[in-house]
Amino acid sequence: MKAAARSGSGYLIAALSVAGITLVGYHWLHLNPTTLALAYLLGVLGISAFWGLRHAVFMSVIATLAFNYFFLPPLGTFTIADPQNWIALFAFLVTAVTASQLSERARRGARSAVERRQELERLYAFSQLLLSSDSPAELLNLIPRYIVESFGIRSAAVWLSSRSDVYRSGPTIDGLESRDLQLICLRGEPRIDAVHQLAFMPLRMGMRVVGCMGISGAVLSRQTLEAIGSLVAIAIERAGAVEKLSRAEAARESEQLRSVLLDSVTHEFRTPLTAIKASVTSLLGSPNHSPEERQELLTIINEESDRLNRLIGEAAEMAQLDANKVEFRFESAPIGSVVEEALEELKQLLVQHPVEVRIPAGLPTARMDSAHIKEVLVHLLENAAKYSPADAPIRITAEGKDQTLNISIADRGPGIDDFEQSLVFEKFYRGRNQRVQVHGTGMGLAICKAIVEAHGGHLGVTSQLGHGSVFYFSLPVG
Repeated sequence: MKAAARSGSGYLIAALSVAGITLVGYHWLHLNPTTLALAYLLGVLGISAFWGLRHAVFMSVIATLAFNYFFLPPLGTFTIADPQNWIALFAFLVTAVTASQLSERARRGARSAVERRQELERLYAFSQLLLSSDSPAELLNLIPRYIVESFGIRSAAVWLSSRSDVYRSGPTIDGLESRDLQLICLRGEPRIDAVHQLAFMPLRMGMRVVGCMGISGAVLSRQTLEAIGSLVAIAIERAGAVEKLSRAEAARESEQLRSVLLDSVTHEFRTPLTAIKASVTSLLGSPNHSPEERQELLTIINEESDRLNRLIGEAAEMAQLDANKVEFRFESAPIGSVVEEALEELKQLLVQHPVEVRIPAGLPTARMDSAHIKEVLVHLLENAAKYSPADAPIRITAEGKDQTLNISIADRGPGIDDFEQSLVFEKFYRGRNQRVQVHGTGMGLAICKAIVEAHGGHLGVTSQLGHGSVFYFSLPVG
């Protein structure tokens, strides 16, 4: 009804245009026939540009009749006395119809160019949406909805030959039956039903058909459907490739981690076990040791047993932190008291290092588990003492900023290379230049990071080779 009303309006406007030009030219301005013919022609071009060819041809006919009746002698009749006027009238009609056709062709070309541009814009936006996920399962659930949103159709469905499910944009089927999708996939040829506004397009990767796409509620051009199908197939293959690559990378990293773990466990656990075994063998094999020698061997056994116990404890704690099985008892506590407890525990280790504590008075309390934060401080202070030369100072500072409490520990050690600064927090990683000089498992900083992040904070390091390192962490104010 709307199209018929619009078409009728076009014919009415064409007739009124002829009447208006005739009234102005004949009664008011008294224009000559040539000027009136050009005015009629200009009106025909305008109607053709805005309403189309049929309306322009209609205006051409009634303009020809008006031109003959009002401007060609004998005036007031449709009779033409002079044969030359027949030629002029015929030339006007041919010119008007030809101009109308050319105008309509240009109009259709412009409309087609706009439609192609809009299709390209929609295809580009659709291709960007397809990059939003690298998971094939998630992407398959999103693709039908993306098609509906991008191209203004009612519903869409996707079926892959490698999967049994049909992925739909909504709960309704809308004529997109699974058997039709499978049949189109087997045939490898599209099917477009303009009457029922259904279209099925195979998804191709080169010559291989990997699935089928169906849309309902609108009929897009075959070129657009092929472009959508190609984009969907490429996106699915890309997501699958990314997933396979991620799995391969994860397997490689897992194997690398297993190798590092075995190397670390073999080296670090073997050292105390070797010392204990040697001491016990010496005691059992030579009962004539002096009391001093026996005491020394027993001291070695005791110290190496403690070291072995600590290694096992760190490994167990790291496993519990990774599994989120550690219970934290959060409370508001001053950081100063926790620092004092950590320093008291490490009093013997820090005897050769002057420690400077800069904690301003009136610092807000932090929301933390004091025992675990003390453990973090102990690890960081131990590292500062172990990696710094004798008599090198260690500085502890704390400050409040933006509802967080920032604590840092600075040393004068050898420093950490830029590329290693992010690696030192990984489990079992130890600095390249310190693996032999200083004993350790490489789990201390990983444990610290897990504890701080469980508090909602962040652990980091800034360092410069030859000038020392500053390890810092943040806690929420509470």
